Amino acid sequence: MKFWWILVGIFLVLGNICIAQDVKEFTAVRTDNSPKIDGILNDRVWSEVKATSRFIEFKPVPGRIETENRRTEVKIVYDNTAIYIGARMYDEPDSIFRELMPRDNLANSDFLGIVFDTYLDRINAFGFYVSSTGTQFDAKYSNSGNEDNNWDAVWDSQVKIDSLGWTAELKIPYSALRFGSAEIQEWGLNMTRRRHMSNQQSSWSNIDPKISGFINQGGVLNGIKGIKSPIRLSFSPYISSTVNNYPHNQPGMKNTSSTFNGGMDIKYGISQSFTLDMTLVPDFGQIRSDNQVLNLSPFEVRFNENRQFFTEGTELFNKGNLFYSRRIGSNPAFIANINSKLLPGETIRENPSESKLLNATKISGRSENGLGLGFFNAVTKRGYATVENSLGEERLIETHPLSNYNILVLDQSLKNNSSVTFLNTNVLRQGSAYDANVSSFLANLNDRNNKYYISGAGKFSHVGAEVPGGSNSSGFNYELGAGKKSGNFTWGYDFNLTDNKFDPTDLGYFNNNNFISNSFDIGYNVYTPGKIFNRFNTYLGIFQTHRFMPRAFQSSRASAGGYFEFKNFWTLNVDFYRQFMGKDFYEPRVAGKEFNTPASTYANFRLRSNPIRKYNAGVFFSARLREQFHGVGYVTGFYQNFRVKNRLSLGVDFSTQPQYDYSAWLGISKAKEIIFSRFDRNTIESMFDATYTFNSNMGVMIRGRHYWSNRNNKAFYFLRDDGELQSHDGDEFKGTHTNYNVFNIDLVYSWRFAPGSELSVAYKNVSQEMEAENRLGYFQNFDRTLGLPQNNNVSLKILYYLDYLQLRRR
Repeated sequence: MKFWWILVGIFLVLGNICIAQDVKEFTAVRTDNSPKIDGILNDRVWSEVKATSRFIEFKPVPGRIETENRRTEVKIVYDNTAIYIGARMYDEPDSIFRELMPRDNLANSDFLGIVFDTYLDRINAFGFYVSSTGTQFDAKYSNSGNEDNNWDAVWDSQVKIDSLGWTAELKIPYSALRFGSAEIQEWGLNMTRRRHMSNQQSSWSNIDPKISGFINQGGVLNGIKGIKSPIRLSFSPYISSTVNNYPHNQPGMKNTSSTFNGGMDIKYGISQSFTLDMTLVPDFGQIRSDNQVLNLSPFEVRFNENRQFFTEGTELFNKGNLFYSRRIGSNPAFIANINSKLLPGETIRENPSESKLLNATKISGRSENGLGLGFFNAVTKRGYATVENSLGEERLIETHPLSNYNILVLDQSLKNNSSVTFLNTNVLRQGSAYDANVSSFLANLNDRNNKYYISGAGKFSHVGAEVPGGSNSSGFNYELGAGKKSGNFTWGYDFNLTDNKFDPTDLGYFNNNNFISNSFDIGYNVYTPGKIFNRFNTYLGIFQTHRFMPRAFQSSRASAGGYFEFKNFWTLNVDFYRQFMGKDFYEPRVAGKEFNTPASTYANFRLRSNPIRKYNAGVFFSARLREQFHGVGYVTGFYQNFRVKNRLSLGVDFSTQPQYDYSAWLGISKAKEIIFSRFDRNTIESMFDATYTFNSNMGVMIRGRHYWSNRNNKAFYFLRDDGELQSHDGDEFKGTHTNYNVFNIDLVYSWRFAPGSELSVAYKNVSQEMEAENRLGYFQNFDRTLGLPQNNNVSLKILYYLDYLQLRRR
């Protein structure tokens, strides 16, 4: 602990000697003549107020002032209902990039963005962007720059292109913002412009790339007086209909089924600072399909969250990495236990793979004194599997009890972009099913210039007595970190201790516990262009981990690499690491057993062409050499994007991952031996996507994916007590290979026919199969997959946005 007190002391001294930057200021003007939002700056109000300009480039050449013929001029006025932005971006009309994309996708277009830090805490902010084609993009920012681009607000904007360049008008209603109740408001402000032709991005308040974060580098907007947050109440009722077809072709089972659903999303401003979001009987049938994979590891696959309610405005709930929203409404809690509950002669007739979400609620916001409050609650319905005996008699087995998921977050912003946080998650299940609770305390302290930091976390979990096969269990996790995150030279140290009973997985994602890890990395970064590079980042790192109880060495590695952007805007990534011999306590999948992991060497190479070109592409190659059995693994592939027209873009991705003479766990023999196999494996993934955009509010997207992965077992071994492998005849496992295919298509048409209102039609097709037969050849597998029974799903959803204030005015 003496070391940490010395580190804190050094941190405080460094913080006191830092010199604050000059802060740029701009004054907003109150108006009684609000502009018409048409993209044309001919309203009287714009001629009566002064503009701010002199944007400063932060890439590729930091600190360069924009030229006179490419300058940006912005004016800001406000009234009792909204804040208005009028901007002119001088440019040659032919040099303005105008790729047309649906909302929240700026793609290859020039854009202007406005960022408001309404509490001037230099940590949290709201961003509103509009492209040269009129496409809107909005986001919430936290922790000096973490972007939540799933956040959506209702606001208005229009753009026009003329002989001088292009213009934009934005109307941001106060209902889209959160701010304090002070008579005189003072907000943080920054504005950014991108010129895509030259890959330039500039900002109103200088953003120094050597300083970590960008919210903390904003200027100040003053002059706003006498505004009040309006009643923020909106309703988004929806109706949806789905038709699903799968060729069961079995007596008593319909090939085609249909559903009709209705529900509502509600937003309510509890106060000026806090908002309630609620979804009642939600329908997520149109979300993008998961990228299913063949998982041979002892750990769970983590999938991306595609449901908007669980991605929008969740920055508070994601602190501490204890919230994995896919736990809610995904696999039933006890779906894996169904086989153990079958009676002799019974078979499973139906076993739903998803639990039904009944409702979910979020309350979040931040007070004037910087206290962030978040509360999340969701309820999932009780679920059953249907089983049938030889007489055709059916009975139900509970696979998912009525469950209540809760999160509480208190996050206090401090000076110098620092914060302290308390977070609690708990899962309460009806009946005798077990409950779970996790609490955490987090701290992140920065010096005055956001240069040095100290961070820490303490997390505690408790699982109730009814956990199957166990008893009351409590565990803990401690994390400490310190480093320098700004400047050309950076470094960081992290320590993590997790005991053997820490378990946050009922509402979080966590691969394994029972370890102690230490890591240290240093980096050298250049942000100003030279003769060859625009910028580059390099790093060296070491990592070591031990088992916590009983104490034993696990693994260590050394790594190095870098990212390089060339003068022509091509980019190169290179990474190397050496994994030393160690012990794996998880791969045997039996407590108390270990596997001696072989040393290996890894190299990675990625090259991408200039992304602004109509055709751009990338290639990648990596190789890993394992000393055990002289194993060799490769990953190679490419991706390419083609902007056919400003309305149509195409993309293709392809990768192949052959592995030769690898070893891994295979199963448990009848004699209770842990069996490994030496195998060859190949994984090929190919994806295609296309987007056609009719206008900034309407478009159609198609995405297709085929994934094939196999495992061809060549030899068998049993795991000895000393962690080594010894040859085994493998009679029980001979001929048991693995061959997995999945093919899916997602086709979605969406039309935002009014602000916040949308009609969408989605078509989904999926076919998949897991075989014990090893089918060689990609095309043979692809052809077979297309011939498998396919699940086809068509859905229609209409969501309509109703604002209380607009309804009252009518």
